[in-house]
Amino acid sequence: MATSLKPLGDRVVIKPSDREETTKSGLVIPDTAKEKPQEGTIIAVGPGRTDDDGDRIPMDVKVGNKVLFAKYAGTEMKIDDEDLLILSEKDILAIVEGK
Repeated sequence: MATSLKPLGDRVVIKPSDREETTKSGLVIPDTAKEKPQEGTIIAVGPGRTDDDGDRIPMDVKVGNKVLFAKYAGTEMKIDDEDLLILSEKDILAIVEGK
């Protein structure tokens, strides 16, 4: 990615996983019927939010983590022909560990 994004506060930039193109039985799913992905890989992490005393609270996630996030969370954008999602750390539901 040529453009570098640095999220602010407790925000992260996620590259959503590709959507399934076919069902297990081999049927092709049209774009209009595909569900939004809820899994992706973190490609940038902000420094963390600050508490009422001005102290920085570190993030629980890091670049490279595969995560599950809330279905309609965040802001979608396209940068350098790449679909990305910027969302707050609180919208991340879980880290997906090795399979």
